[in-house]
Order: sequence, then C-alpha cells, then structure tokens
Amino acid sequence: MTKLLQSTTVSTGLAIFSMLFGAGNLMYPLQVGMTSGDKIIWGIGCFILTAVILPVMGFVGMILFNGDYQSFFYRLGRPVGSAAIFLCMLVIGPLIAIPRITTLSHTMIAPFLAGTPLGTITYFSSCIFALLFLGITFLVTYRENRIMSILGTIISPLLLLSLAIIIIKGLLFHDGITHTDASILCVCKTNFMLGYETLDLVGALFLSSIVLGLIKTNVDAAIANNPRLLAYVALKASMIGVGLLSLVYVGMALLGMYHGYGLEHINAGELFRAISHRVLGTSGAIVIATAVLMACLSTAIALSAVVAEYLQKELFNKRISFITALIMVLVASLPLSIAGLTAVLKLTGGLITYIGYPVLIVLTMVNVLYKLFGFRWAKLPVALTFVVVVLFHPDMQEHVQRIIQGFCSA
Repeated sequence: MTKLLQSTTVSTGLAIFSMLFGAGNLMYPLQVGMTSGDKIIWGIGCFILTAVILPVMGFVGMILFNGDYQSFFYRLGRPVGSAAIFLCMLVIGPLIAIPRITTLSHTMIAPFLAGTPLGTITYFSSCIFALLFLGITFLVTYRENRIMSILGTIISPLLLLSLAIIIIKGLLFHDGITHTDASILCVCKTNFMLGYETLDLVGALFLSSIVLGLIKTNVDAAIANNPRLLAYVALKASMIGVGLLSLVYVGMALLGMYHGYGLEHINAGELFRAISHRVLGTSGAIVIATAVLMACLSTAIALSAVVAEYLQKELFNKRISFITALIMVLVASLPLSIAGLTAVLKLTGGLITYIGYPVLIVLTMVNVLYKLFGFRWAKLPVALTFVVVVLFHPDMQEHVQRIIQGFCSA
C-alpha cells in the first residue's frame, strides 16, 4: 500500500507539472533570462513569486475546500459565484486557452514540418493542424480515469527529458552572460509581470478538483474516504509538481541569459525554438519538437477534461456523457483554433489579465485565510478589488477622460 501511495503521489506530481507547463511557459522564463541578464537572481526571484507562488496558493486553497470549486466560488454568493465559474471555464476552454495552445503549438512546430502542408501558417494548414491536434487531445482524454496515468507516466517524463537535454547542454556550453543596463527595480517589475501573465492560478484552481478526483480512483478506499489523508497526498503531489516547475523555470531563465543575445525582437512564439536551435543545432530538431508538443498537449488535455467535466456535471446535470461533453468543448474550440487569436486577445486579453486575474487572486487569498484562520470576509475585499482594478484599467481611464472632456466642452 505504501509503495502504491508513493507511486500515485509521484505520478500525480509529474502530471501536475505537465498540466501547468503549457506552451506559454516555454517562452516566459526565457524572457526572464533575456531581460535580467547579470541581474538574473532578482529576475528569477520575482518571476517565481507570481508564476509559482500563486499556483501553489491556488492548489492549497482548493485542497482546503476538498476540490469543490463551487464552494470556493460560492463564498461570493451563488449567482456571482456561478457566473465567475462559467467565465473561468470559457477562459480556460474554448474562448482563450485551448485555441491559443493549438495555434501557438502550430507556430512553434511549423519550422520542423518544412516541405509539408503544415510547414507554413495558412488557413488550410491551420485547419488541418487544429483537427489533428484537437483529435489527439480527444483520443488521450476521452477515458477520464486514464488521464492522470498518461500525463504522469508518458507525457511528463518525455517533456522533462527533452527539456533536461536542452537545459543541460545549454548550461554546459555557452559564450557568456548577457548584461543589462536596467535597474534592479526595473528587472524586478518586468519579471514580476511576466510571471503574472502566465495566469497559472486559474489553471491551478480548476485542475485541483480533477487531480483530487483522479487520486481517489488510484488509491486505497481508506485514503479516498479520508479527507485529511487525501488532502495530504494531493498537497505532496502539488509540491512535487511546482518544485519541478521551479527547477525548469530556473534552468530556462539561465538559457535565456546565456543564449538569448540578439533575439530581443523575435516573435515570442519563435523564442524557444530559436534558443533551442542555438543550443542543439539542426540535429536536435526531434528533441525540440518533442518538448513543444508535450508541453502543448499536456495542458490541452488537462483543460479539456476540466471544462468537459463542468459541462457534463454542472450545466447538463449528468444528462450527457463525459465523451459527449468533451466533443462539445473541442468542437467549440475549433473556430478560434483555425482563425487565430489576435482579435480575441485584443478584446479580452487586457480585461482578463488586469481585471479578472486580480479579483481571482484576492478571492483565493481570502478563502485560504478563511479555512486556516476563520477570516470570514469575502464579498467586500473582492468587490473593492474589482472596483479598484476597473477604475485603474488603462482603457477605463481613457474612457473616463473622454467623458470628462466631453462634459467640459459641452
């Protein structure tokens, strides 16, 4: 039983790492190294504050609520909580996250497919790639009880191995450190925001529920029916996952510092491939492509499962099967996966990053305080945060200025 429990904890920790380490996570830590230069310690420290500590807080918070995200959000009141959950599901599902993962993976993998129909980014190639990518996501995800096993024993080891090859060689063979003229304060601010923009707290909150559910199916009944033991296993697995995430972030930030010179103006989606190509050369194409595909697939699988489960259990009250719900999620993700996300991100990206995310951070903090110390305030802190971030949002400030100017000129 002990060996089974240890095996479950480790494989779950690996799965959590691969769930959180998506396509965007291949870019941000490299940018940390490039922007920090010889002030890398400050840059990594501030990046980890928001890219790692916030997801840890999310996992802890949801574990304290026994993986029940409804109870977590209903502290805002049932109507507001339900609306918040629905909006979060749209963001991590067919509106933003899944299409962005699909289009970004095509952008990053296209150079390795030169000479094939998928080697250039066109409407036709985007259609074919999206169908293939989402089709593979379905094939891996439709058996819900196998998701954790596949992520923990196949995808995560392949992802870690490919990243380890790139990072180790990059650290052993390099020309020197990239220097920066930026002040320590500027470096800290830049990389604090880079970590913030991973938005991994959203994923951590909703992945926690599926992680706890899948742990229950892989452990002894005595543990599955004991909330304290179950929370302990989930917490240990979470620490393994975020520990690996931190190590990989540090390694990739160092890669950016050593090998990111001259790439300051390159498209973010091309950054990982460009630096990895410098490290491994043309012979490392398979390793680089494996890292990209595993990072993209792992997150797409996890998010698809979370949204499909929500659709099946909450919106349709179990009147449809998990497979039907999964098909609905992936089909809904297809149009934006084909069309690209530029227009959608222009409309919603700022609102999600600078309004929705701060509100979610405050809700997580007050919920953790509630479970640990009996802090009962939730609605007021969240409402005040919402008002403040709306008033200080750049678009809102411009809108208010236009109103004032119009009033004064009238």
